Amino acid sequence: MNTQCRFISLVAPVALALASWLPSGVAAAELEEAQVTQVVQDVKVLPSGGSARPASVNETVRKGNAVQTGAQSRSELTFKDQTITRLGEKTIFNVGGEGRTMEMGSGQFLLYVPKKAGGAKIKMGPVTAAITGTTVLGNVAPSGIIEFTVLEGSACISYGGMGQSIFVQAGQMVVYDPIYGRLGNPVEVDLQQQLSSPLVRDFRQLPSQPLIEETIQGQRQVVAPNGELDRAVREAGAASIATATPDQFMQGFNSLLVRYPPGQVRMLVAGAVRARPDLADRITASAAAARPVRYRGYGKDAKDFKEYKGKEIVAPECPPYNQPIQPYIISPLTPQVPPVVSPEQPLTGG
Repeated sequence: MNTQCRFISLVAPVALALASWLPSGVAAAELEEAQVTQVVQDVKVLPSGGSARPASVNETVRKGNAVQTGAQSRSELTFKDQTITRLGEKTIFNVGGEGRTMEMGSGQFLLYVPKKAGGAKIKMGPVTAAITGTTVLGNVAPSGIIEFTVLEGSACISYGGMGQSIFVQAGQMVVYDPIYGRLGNPVEVDLQQQLSSPLVRDFRQLPSQPLIEETIQGQRQVVAPNGELDRAVREAGAASIATATPDQFMQGFNSLLVRYPPGQVRMLVAGAVRARPDLADRITASAAAARPVRYRGYGKDAKDFKEYKGKEIVAPECPPYNQPIQPYIISPLTPQVPPVVSPEQPLTGG
């Protein structure tokens, strides 16, 4: 009897999606050590196999060591390629993972990776995010809940347990909840509020600040007086965006959504959510129902990702919408041979 071999893997597709984000070894060493560029209150270096000691500005922290912050404390590390990692209070950060991988043990962090620097991977418990030239905020809570927000650029975030791998753009946040055991749908956030984070406000200006401001300006223009959304809502019978009933606002929003350029829909949604946070669920659901579903790549609107040049990471095969990747089923290579029928077994059929 020929034995059939079938193997189902949920993790393999995620590994394949992330592999295309990973750079060669050329730039990997640039994330193996960092200089401490800011210390606020209680910050310690945890040497591998050694005792914790206070961190000091301008010292070098190398691969295998960790940096830990105490209550109401913060720190900033700058790597050789000018990648910046900022740590909030009660945070543990392990320096110099495999390749260009960073590992967040717990706590709040900000990560800025310069464009064409080679990108990076961030491991946050069971969740991994791969980024190219991007600025992100994150939080790994003691409860296991993980929040990940893109301030500018884009990211591919994956959860291997469910085989999920989704595309997150500037102005969007994704939450992983261990109770549900999956990544939630990306939601639009107010970037202006994100800039009030101590990891942005209490440090020197980020090199990517102009790009973040550009995205914020786009969100504001959507809801400006006599702007496109304002006119659409007034055409639906409302006096203004603020005074529109939910049905009036959604009628105006949907009339604009169907004719909006695909590459700017996310900006429209972010602006609408900022203007009417009470309708955030209806706005995002309407936008999700209207957009086309694509399963591979990013399409022509993903302008942040170019072809491979130097150390820059090539665009990954990261599904743009939140759908679990279908499992791979490996079928046997040998042909299927009908089982031998025993002479004593009665014949069936005609």
